[in-house]
Amino acid sequence: MDGDMVISNEKSREKVLIVGVDLGERNFNIDDSLEELEELVLAANGEVIEKLIQKREKINPAYYIGKGKANEIKNYCYELNIDTVVFNDELSPAQIKNLENIIERKIIDRTNLILDIFAKRASSKEGQLQVELAQLKYRLPRLVGLRDYLSREGGGIGTRGPGEQKLETDRRHILREIDNIERQLRNIKKTRNIKRKKREKTDLPIVALVGYTNAGKSTILNKIIELNENYDKNKKVFVYDMLFATLDISLRKAELPNGQPFLITDTVGFVSKLPTDLVEAFKGTLEEVEYADLLLHVVDASNENLDLQMNTTYDILKDLNVLDKPIISVFNKMDKVGDKKLIYDDRYADEEIFLSAKNGKDINRLLEAIQENLPIKYIDTTLIIPYDKQDILSYIFDNYNVEIIDHIDEGTEIKVELSSVDYKRYFNYIKNR
Repeated sequence: MDGDMVISNEKSREKVLIVGVDLGERNFNIDDSLEELEELVLAANGEVIEKLIQKREKINPAYYIGKGKANEIKNYCYELNIDTVVFNDELSPAQIKNLENIIERKIIDRTNLILDIFAKRASSKEGQLQVELAQLKYRLPRLVGLRDYLSREGGGIGTRGPGEQKLETDRRHILREIDNIERQLRNIKKTRNIKRKKREKTDLPIVALVGYTNAGKSTILNKIIELNENYDKNKKVFVYDMLFATLDISLRKAELPNGQPFLITDTVGFVSKLPTDLVEAFKGTLEEVEYADLLLHVVDASNENLDLQMNTTYDILKDLNVLDKPIISVFNKMDKVGDKKLIYDDRYADEEIFLSAKNGKDINRLLEAIQENLPIKYIDTTLIIPYDKQDILSYIFDNYNVEIIDHIDEGTEIKVELSSVDYKRYFNYIKNR
C-alpha cells in the first residue's frame, strides 16, 4: 500500500478519561507513560478528555486507586460525559468489577486497550488468530467483570475480537476455543516453516527491522526497496503516523550497493508493558527475527523517552535470545531532533546510524552499513564453467553481478568474472544440485 493512505474514523470517538498511579518508582515517569497511553487511546479511535494521576505508596488491591479517587472519577465522568475510563496498568478481575460498580462506566486497562488495537489492525489470518488467542486468555478470568458492560454497550474500545456471545459462554467453551486456535496456529507455523526452508535454499541474507512502534520501520523498508533496480510500488508496505499502524510481517527483496540481493523483513512494533499473552501469541511471528543475519534496531530519535523505548526493545529481543546477532542501531527522525543531545544506553549495537528516512542519501548510508555488517562477506572471483553446464550459468546470471564473460578452449568452457560473490552460497548451490 502507498504510504499516503489514511485510517478512517469508524464512528464518533469515544470520550475517554485516563488514570495512572505514581508509585514514585525510579526510572519511571508517570507523565510520559500517560502520554503514551493517550496515543494508544487515539490509535483505538478514542479521544482523551481528561487525565488523572494519584500518588500512592502501593496499588490498592481492591480498586487499584483509592476508593475515594474512584468516587471522584465517577463525578468527572458525569460532568464531562465520559464513555470509558482507561487505567495505565493491568487490572485484576476484582478491580475491574469494583471500579465498574462505583464509576458506572466501561472500565478498560492498558492490556485490554493494546489487545483492542491489535484486533483492529491485524489483517492476516495468522495475526487475527494470534490476537484472538491473547484476548481469550486475557478475558477468561475476567468474565464476571466484563459481562456487565458488555450487556450495556453496543461496541467500542475494548470490545473488538471474540465478541459478546463468546465471552458470555461458559469457561469450558472458551477453553475449547483456545485449543482450537492454538491448533490452527500450529498448522500455520508448519506452513511458514516450509516457506522459510525454501528461502534458506536461496541463501539470501536476511535483515530484520525491529524496534518500538511508530519508530519508522515500515518507512525505512519502503525507502530501501525504492532503490531496487526493478522497483515495484505495489510492494510498498502500509505506513501511517500512529502506534501499531501495521502488525503483519512483511518480507521484501532488496539490493545492497554492490548489487547483491538480500531479504528485509518488517516486524510488529513493541511498546512498554506489552501484554504477556500478546508477546507469547506473537512469538511464532517474531521467530522470523531468530533467522535473521542482521538486526536493524530502529529508534525514534525525536522521542523524549528513547532510552526507555530502546530498553523495552532489548528486553523483548533478550526474551527471544537474539541479542548475540549483529545489531545496527538506526536513529531515525533526526530531522526533528535539531541541536538536542541524545541521551541513551546502547550497549548491544555494533554500529550506530543517524538518519531521516525521508532523506535518500541517508538510506544509501544505511545500505552501506548493512553491507559492511552482514556476517556474510562477498568477494570478486573468476569461474571456469563447462559449456554443457548451462543450468549453473543460468543460476549465476540470476544471482550475481557478471562483469565479464568469455569463451575459452575452443568454446568448450566459459570464463565468467563475478563481483560481490558469497562463496559459501555458491558452493552450497553446487553441493545441493
